Amino acid sequence: MQIPHDTRRALDVVVALVNTAAEPDQPDGLSDLGSLRGFVQEYAISDVGDLGARDLAGVRTVRSKFAQVFAAPNSRAASTLINELVATAGTTPQLTDHDGYDWHVHYFAPGASVGDHLAADGGMALAFIVVSGEQERLRRCEAPDCRRAFVDLSRNRSRRYCDSRTCGNRLHVAAYRARRKEADAHGSEHGSEQEEIVDGGEQQQGADHR
Repeated sequence: MQIPHDTRRALDVVVALVNTAAEPDQPDGLSDLGSLRGFVQEYAISDVGDLGARDLAGVRTVRSKFAQVFAAPNSRAASTLINELVATAGTTPQLTDHDGYDWHVHYFAPGASVGDHLAADGGMALAFIVVSGEQERLRRCEAPDCRRAFVDLSRNRSRRYCDSRTCGNRLHVAAYRARRKEADAHGSEHGSEQEEIVDGGEQQQGADHR
């Protein structure tokens, strides 16, 4: 699947943001302003001014909306959520080549809050996926102990696990060990049956000689 660079980058940010949500085995990744500043810095979110409590609440709300898009049962439900996100953010498409990047489109309005910034760019990236008929690529990891979001960019849409916790490798190893254990068990049972047959034959031969 061919995705423009700026759309791919926006999708990466969407996924990262969704995966900051608290889970049974991990705390909320946006628990305070410090963690929000860290997120903004790590993902090089541009045109962000001073951050306050309102920004933290706004980004958490956007995170929840993004998560709902990943859980949407069909494209119509996903499009409704995305339309709400984009409308609320007040998009203003503009070409830019900031910080040495090639020309690309920003959808957030000048002076937008960081929440509206993420909603606009992330919402339009998700819209690209839905318009392309690829909504099913917005997935959650199928590992029993993981629900991390990811975008399946494999050619045949076959990816089932996230790559942040090597979930696929863990499950493949577990499945391999289970198969080996089952094979060893069957081998032991088969060996016992052969011993019984041999023992039985020897006993029968001994009876014949008497």
